[in-house]
Amino acid sequence: QVQLVESGGGLVQAGGSLRLSCAASGRTFSTYAMGWFRQAPGKEREFVAAISWAGRSTYYADSVKGRFTISRDNAKNTMYLQMNSLKPEDTAVYYCAATRTAWVQTRKSDYGNWGQGTQVTVSS
Repeated sequence: QVQLVESGGGLVQAGGSLRLSCAASGRTFSTYAMGWFRQAPGKEREFVAAISWAGRSTYYADSVKGRFTISRDNAKNTMYLQMNSLKPEDTAVYYCAATRTAWVQTRKSDYGNWGQGTQVTVSS
C-alpha cells in the first residue's frame, strides 16, 4: 500500500507558476510509475502527466505539453509537477497517483493509490 500527500496548490494569476509536490510512503517508491490527474468542477477526472519508475520516461496530456514538467526524486520519495504559463482552464483539484507497474500509464484504472488532492486556482 502507498500513502500519497500532495502540497503546493494555491491561487495564482494567469501566466504564473506553481510547483506541486507529492510525498509518498509505504511501498518502495522507486519501483512504480506515478502520475498527476486533475478534476475541475462538474468534469471528469483527467490525466495530466505521468513518469516512469526511474524518471526516464514521461508523458503529457496535449493540454499541458510544453507548459508543465513532471519529475521525481526517488531519494526523497517525492514527485513534482512544475506548472508554468498557467491558464484559467488549469483550475482544478490536482491529484497524484501511483500505479502498480514501473512504466508510464495514462488511464485512471491503471492507478491503485491516490492522494487527497490539492486545489489550484488560476485567476484571469
